[in-house]
Amino acid sequence: MDNIMVKGSPSQGLLGTTLGFFFGFAAVSLYGPTAIKFKEAMELTPAMMGFLVAIPALSGSLLRIPFGAWVDTTGGKKPFLILMILSVIGLGGVTMLLNLAYPNNMHGLYGLILFFGFLSGAGIATFSVGIAQTSYWFPKHKQGMALGTYAGLGNLAPGIFSVILPFYLQSFGFISAYFAWFLFLVLGTITYAFIGKNAYYFQYLKLGKTQAESLELSFARGQENFPAGNVKDSLINSAKVKNTWALVALYFTTFGGFIALTAWFPVYWNQLHGFSVLKAGLFTAVFSIIASLVRVYGGKFADKVGGEKVSLISLVLVLLASITLSFDQSVVVGFSTTLLLAIGMGINNAAVFKLVPEYVPKAIGGASGWIGGLGAFGGFAIPPIMGAIASANGKEGYAMGFLVFVVLAIISIAIVLVLKRQHRRIVA
Repeated sequence: MDNIMVKGSPSQGLLGTTLGFFFGFAAVSLYGPTAIKFKEAMELTPAMMGFLVAIPALSGSLLRIPFGAWVDTTGGKKPFLILMILSVIGLGGVTMLLNLAYPNNMHGLYGLILFFGFLSGAGIATFSVGIAQTSYWFPKHKQGMALGTYAGLGNLAPGIFSVILPFYLQSFGFISAYFAWFLFLVLGTITYAFIGKNAYYFQYLKLGKTQAESLELSFARGQENFPAGNVKDSLINSAKVKNTWALVALYFTTFGGFIALTAWFPVYWNQLHGFSVLKAGLFTAVFSIIASLVRVYGGKFADKVGGEKVSLISLVLVLLASITLSFDQSVVVGFSTTLLLAIGMGINNAAVFKLVPEYVPKAIGGASGWIGGLGAFGGFAIPPIMGAIASANGKEGYAMGFLVFVVLAIISIAIVLVLKRQHRRIVA
């Protein structure tokens, strides 16, 4: 009887969240590679262009907080679908404006483009929903593997489309690309609606079981993590755990940095090294794909070695790479160093979420919301700062902008050292 009442399995739950996040993240993959087109049509300054490529990350970060916590009351499917629908509206709005006004009538539309870009970023916000939804499916000893796989494969979207987009632009044009990506996102939303599954506990609640009954039945089926309280409780309970905020800072540096650089690197390669849109997109794709794939194995590594140790190693790589990029402007060294930066960021992103169920086991959704939301805010905050540095220092400023990551990496390393010292005291 029980087997008939609930549907899905951990592997099916992981498949649904991974596909949904992949499609949602793909929605904003256009903004960085096509920023030059907006700059030309609207005569944007480097700072304005930095703000434009960053605006999807604003909603993609802030919406993670309430929507991630919402998972603790309803499961992930409903909040996931709402975010994807918002993203469909945003990308559809940009597509409509481009069809009506590009290229000669774009002046005065900067604010509207930002608004639709903000809505498009809701697709990024699916991350925290998927983290909590996935986490509830898997036992504690498999959290690193499951979350690393979910986030790593989902994060492949901007990298893959950074490869496809330049060729598509050359063959079919700028406006056609936005229409194609809009249709792709609609398809993804429908796909998730059919495949996405909530963990057993939430399915039993929906079927009318009490909380006690749902807990007992789902525990018997292997579920180990359970929510405690409503959305407000989840956010408050996770916020009371001081290490939640340590993880926020770590995630700001590397996942916020990942989003920021996926949007900023096309500008960096084009403006500093004079690359074509095609070449800049391909170089950006390599960074994005490596950071995403490494995250999958980073989660497994963190399961074996420990999240704090893995995080420390990865942040040292980020620091070394950022120092090099800040002062060396050669293409060979720059490209090699971006690979090192991708490895460091990808590994640390996996390590951070390996630590979430350990530090905040009773409010995973709330913690995922805070960490994913405020951490991803780096994707919004960092590009305008790098753009301002470029505006103030000319061509060399596009390299000097990486000093931002030097500062962030140093702060993050200090935080991990504090976490390790706390962990040793607890063990002792």
